[in-house]
Amino acid sequence: MIALLETLPQLPLPELEWMLLSPLLVLFAAACLGVLLEAVVPRDYRYIVQSGVAFIAVIAALGLTIINWIEGQQQLVAMDLLAIDGPAYVFWTLLLIAGLGGVALFAERGLGGGQSAFASSAATVPGSPLEREADRMRREHTEIFPLLLFALFGMMIFASANDLLTLFVALEIFSLPLYLMTGMARRRRLLSQEAALKYFLLGSLASAIMLYGIAMLYGFAGGFALADIDQAVVSQTASSHSWLLLIGMLLLSVGLLFKIGAVPFHAWTPDAYMGAPSPVTGFMAVATKTAAVAALLRVFYVALAGLAWDWQLLFAVVAVLTMLLGVTVALAQNDLKRLLAYSSIAHAGFILVAVVGAVAAGENVYVSSVGSIGFYLLTYGLATLGAFAIVMMVRRSGGEANGIDAWRGLGRRNPIVAALMTLFMLSFAGIPLTAGFIGKLTVFAAAWAGGYGWLVLVAVVMSVIAAFFYLKVVVAMWFQDADDATVGTVETPSLWTWSVLVVTGVATLVLGLIPGGVLQLIADAAQFIR
Repeated sequence: MIALLETLPQLPLPELEWMLLSPLLVLFAAACLGVLLEAVVPRDYRYIVQSGVAFIAVIAALGLTIINWIEGQQQLVAMDLLAIDGPAYVFWTLLLIAGLGGVALFAERGLGGGQSAFASSAATVPGSPLEREADRMRREHTEIFPLLLFALFGMMIFASANDLLTLFVALEIFSLPLYLMTGMARRRRLLSQEAALKYFLLGSLASAIMLYGIAMLYGFAGGFALADIDQAVVSQTASSHSWLLLIGMLLLSVGLLFKIGAVPFHAWTPDAYMGAPSPVTGFMAVATKTAAVAALLRVFYVALAGLAWDWQLLFAVVAVLTMLLGVTVALAQNDLKRLLAYSSIAHAGFILVAVVGAVAAGENVYVSSVGSIGFYLLTYGLATLGAFAIVMMVRRSGGEANGIDAWRGLGRRNPIVAALMTLFMLSFAGIPLTAGFIGKLTVFAAAWAGGYGWLVLVAVVMSVIAAFFYLKVVVAMWFQDADDATVGTVETPSLWTWSVLVVTGVATLVLGLIPGGVLQLIADAAQFIR
């Protein structure tokens, strides 16, 4: 047997760049450790241990990402399955910032009677004696912290995948934890479980369609690597099978646009936003969109750049429909979480405006499409995390007071919280002196430089209309009298939530007033490895 083994060819072992992969390894190790701790740590100590492990892991991953970014290490790693380049560092940083906000909101126990936003026993039937017993014993699902880390791990791989199979595996890694966490709300459990089921079924369908598109692209290019597909598109060696390329491109875009929440693949967004626990909604709204946009840019700017004339038109139509539906339907919403859901859809349309522009950084362009999108996602993420932190604080006896009527007179009852919410709403609307204004300005400028002036004009009109439903919340807080029957009260959260509010509020102001340094930093990094 030994002699037989000696005759076999000696295959070289893959060289792993451990430092480049260290952010991913830290998150994965911490997630696995969290699963182990769930089994061995006494229930009374799990919350402290799990939240601490998650927070330290995300901080460590963020620090390692920044160190690698500063050192300028960029290359294909892990047998060329991942591309660690400038855009990867940008989107990894954004994802880890969202992860920090998610850990803080998940760990909040100062609201709702000193309990977390998650069900005491998600496996029990809502309203059953077992659930009441779990509530009485004040149990908590501390598994949410490892689930968050697994989701974050998958998102980071998704954002830097250099291979379509890796892209699909990463999609499943981060989607499954999100499906679970969506159905774990403490209150309105039936609505939460319904939202999780819809999200799971629609997400599974989108994943299957995406996988079929990957198979089509493999049939065209003979490989899964983005570089192989790009080479096949440019050389047109398989021009007789160009129908495989077009169908594969369309089907692949379905899975990516689904995660972004673009029309017509947006149906899951309002239900998932309303049914999921607010901490999960806040994290999901920021991180899922960031990861999906990063993957969309990498696939279409690297692998399918030669088909730009085809997919630019497709995405232009999708962008217009997404902005139109998101803005018009949001005007009729009186539930704040549902309003933010349609706001998210509208913002997906604004992001696609820059995707269509496809402008490279140069002497006459301050930021490329990739850079402008990265900055836009940063400003959107800060406002979203802050807004959902406040949504968790405004409550009634039955839980969160999401109806806009409950927010009337909030400016007189709690001016600090109302002022912060006003800042986030103005940033969503793109009002000057807020980060959201600079974000929209950069994506519109990139699309304009790319020759899509008509699309920018449509986006500007939609942005003006969107300001009405954001200002509706501001007017309710400052200029309308409270109704004693529907009024909500602001509960005092713990340091976890206050830290989110302070950081997001200050960053939204600073990036609105002096954005130059961050803009230039992101623009300098916005170059994919090909």
